[in-house]
Amino acid sequence: VQLQASGGGLVQAGGSLRLSCAASGRTFSSYAMGWFRQAPGKEREFVAAINWSGSLTNYADSVKGRFTISRDNAKNTVYLQMNNLKPEDTAVYYCAAKNNPSFLTGIARRYDYWGQGTQVTVSS
Repeated sequence: VQLQASGGGLVQAGGSLRLSCAASGRTFSSYAMGWFRQAPGKEREFVAAINWSGSLTNYADSVKGRFTISRDNAKNTVYLQMNNLKPEDTAVYYCAAKNNPSFLTGIARRYDYWGQGTQVTVSS
């Protein structure tokens, strides 16, 4: 599967952005999906994950209550709605796909496919 992330940009603290990740190739519902982010000089960290149907989600503590992951299997797309953004959310955001569609994990090495990343910058 090929993944294409988009929707990043520059936003002021307290603002919102919605990231999209479009998938092509194998049936999209065959994958669990995740979002990760990497800030300069830091390791890649888990943000959110969603199972194949959208019935299960998981979030990093740092984004709970502010970010929402969702998916539209008819459009082969996973979304990350980010509200109340903070400067510490500044990072390159990556979407990823995992072959086991029902099992959620925040461990990056468990994901099989990665998109190219989209930059999110939050100014104070």
